[in-house]
Amino acid sequence: MNWQTLSTQSHYKTAVAIQTELEQGHWQEAALGIEELIEALSRSEKRAIKSQLVRLMLHIIKWQSQPERRSWSWVASIKDARDEIADIQDEIPSLNDAVIKSLWEKAFAMAKRDAQAEMGKKSDVQSVSWQEAFLDDYEL
Repeated sequence: MNWQTLSTQSHYKTAVAIQTELEQGHWQEAALGIEELIEALSRSEKRAIKSQLVRLMLHIIKWQSQPERRSWSWVASIKDARDEIADIQDEIPSLNDAVIKSLWEKAFAMAKRDAQAEMGKKSDVQSVSWQEAFLDDYEL
C-alpha cells in the first residue's frame, strides 16, 4: 500500500484502508498507515496555522496602514485568528511557537500582498512582531 499517496488524497480513505489492514491482521502495514495518516493530518493542521497566521497579519497590517478605517470586523478577525491558532496548538502540541516562527516570513509576505490588494494601496508596514500578533490589544 502506498500510504503517502493515499493520505494526500483522502484522510477518510486512509483510515478505512488502515481499518481493513487491521481486520486482516496486517498489524505492521496498519501501523505504517497510521504513521502516515498522523503525518498527513499534521501537515494539514500546519497549513491551517499558516492560513490563520496570514489572516491575523493581514488585519494587523490593515490596522496599522489605515487607522481611519479600523472596524469591529478587523478586531474580530484578529481575535478569531488568534483563537484558531491556539486551538490548533492545543490539539497538536507539536505545532508549537517554533513552528509558527518558521512560517513567519512567508506568512508576512502573503499577508502584506493580500492587505495591499484589499486596501488598493501600498503599505509601509515592514514587519509584524510577535508582540503585535499575539499580545497587543486591538480595540476601537
